[in-house]
Amino acid sequence: MTGRQMGVRVSNNISAAQIRDDYDRRVTEAARQANEETTTATAENQDPEFEPEPEPESPEDKAKKRKRQQAIERIKKTKEFSRRKARRTGEPDDDDDDWLANQIADEKARPAPGQLENCEICGKRFTVTPYSKAGPEGGLLCADCSKNQAKGDGKKAPPKKRAAGPGRRQNQSKLLDGLTAHGAQSLLEMCIKKVAENIEDVEEFGDLPPPVMHRLSQILSRRRAVTSRILNLFLRRNHRELNIYDCAHLHTDDYHRILALMPDLTKLNLRFVTPMKDHIFEYMIENNKSIRDLHLDSPNLVTDDCWREVFVKMGPRLQSLKLWNLDAAFDDKTAEVMCENCTGLERLKLKYIAKIGDGALKGIASLKTLKHLSLCFMQETEPEPLLHVISSIGPNLRSLSLEDFKNADDPLIQSIHDNCHSLTKLRFAKNDLCTDKALASLFQNWSNPPLTYVDLHRVRDVDMSNPAGPPEPVGLASDGFIALMEHSGSRIQSLNVSSCRHISREAYETVFAENKQYPHLRHLDISFNGPVDDYIAQCILRCCPALTKFVVFACFKIRELKVNKGVAVIGTIGAKLTVEGIVQAETM
Repeated sequence: MTGRQMGVRVSNNISAAQIRDDYDRRVTEAARQANEETTTATAENQDPEFEPEPEPESPEDKAKKRKRQQAIERIKKTKEFSRRKARRTGEPDDDDDDWLANQIADEKARPAPGQLENCEICGKRFTVTPYSKAGPEGGLLCADCSKNQAKGDGKKAPPKKRAAGPGRRQNQSKLLDGLTAHGAQSLLEMCIKKVAENIEDVEEFGDLPPPVMHRLSQILSRRRAVTSRILNLFLRRNHRELNIYDCAHLHTDDYHRILALMPDLTKLNLRFVTPMKDHIFEYMIENNKSIRDLHLDSPNLVTDDCWREVFVKMGPRLQSLKLWNLDAAFDDKTAEVMCENCTGLERLKLKYIAKIGDGALKGIASLKTLKHLSLCFMQETEPEPLLHVISSIGPNLRSLSLEDFKNADDPLIQSIHDNCHSLTKLRFAKNDLCTDKALASLFQNWSNPPLTYVDLHRVRDVDMSNPAGPPEPVGLASDGFIALMEHSGSRIQSLNVSSCRHISREAYETVFAENKQYPHLRHLDISFNGPVDDYIAQCILRCCPALTKFVVFACFKIRELKVNKGVAVIGTIGAKLTVEGIVQAETM
């Protein structure tokens, strides 16, 4: 059989089949060898004993490594390292000093704020700020990449842990009330506050005594939580007194329920009673025959005719009347009707009533039974009617409060000295006419016993172009302050001389000298008195061992005080207060 007959072409002893077979053999052999080399390399890399030989370090690398180690050793000796190590106490790696030192070194190596740097991710040139964030490789990121990284993480920074105990806002609120955070509260007070916190779950108060219910009313009123449902808890037929200090959420029907469910009330004290109208008083006149003390704040919808009817029918039995914040009604004629019919009135307070003035003062002068008088008119009055009031009823007064009588002058002070001999409380505030000489003469050779409560705030000259005041001091100044403390210092419990800026440093040093003691003084307000500094404040604290509330707003010279336990210092800004070895920053 020939080659042509076998289908294979042969030329010079070479055939196509042989060429194809040789090629396939070479390809197969090359693939096998490649697989063997790959397997051998993989096995060597996985061998635990196989370690690539380290590349030799260059002299430059050795120098950098040496400098880095020296920098780390210096960092370990710094105060910053000690502080950060102390903060890490208790963490799993808190003993890794090298790691912490390297971290601090990396932070210091970062470009300073204001320098230019390339973003690690996008390469954009940007200005470094204190808020620039670090990238994955330790570089810095631009603002856009920082935002994108934060979005990608989807994690928020863990909230900072707050120390146990009440927060700053609650502490400052207690300070303004004259309370300090030292010591535990009484069990009764804690129970009352717990009831107030869960008032929505309370169905009735049971047999709680009136003092406890009064304290609950104070707490709930402060929180503006007295609603119609909560009011029902206070309505007891056998109780003779009701005090609600915030009636803003009550309605007209609620006042009807008070009068209907407590017909034997003798004292009704309601604040912010704007919805009260005439028909409520008409119901009171007909159905509540026992009310002796009536204290109302903001009953602006009651008309003058209704007030006059109230005084005609209820006036003879009223012993105490206190009215605040009236601007739509209650004029001089109504005040005259009040004075004609309230013949047994012992306590009278009229504050911020817009329509009364000299006519009301003439009527008040006829109330011979008054023992406590508190007036604050919004209209300006003449000096003569006020003088007539003091000369007429002054001998019987136990407390006298006159605020914002801008035209009152030295003869009024002299009239108080001549006619008032039984006062325990005196408030004469917001006046810029009376002189220091007159105020000093008030307390000198005064037959009145020592006062327990004195409020002379904002009795001073108000000429801002002459801060030192006129040659003859106007308002309470040094002589008046010294005379006041010599007269009443032995019994005084509360003193307010806020904004009496003409009291000198020498007067403070005289009053609060080392040999002086004021054993009963508990509340003292000397705000806006420039001469008071650390030394004067420390003298005050030394001379007043019973002090619990010390108000020093705008006394900017007070920077550091050692305060006795239980004293609430209010008004310092950035001062350092030390309470029995405990340092606290006072910011109110």
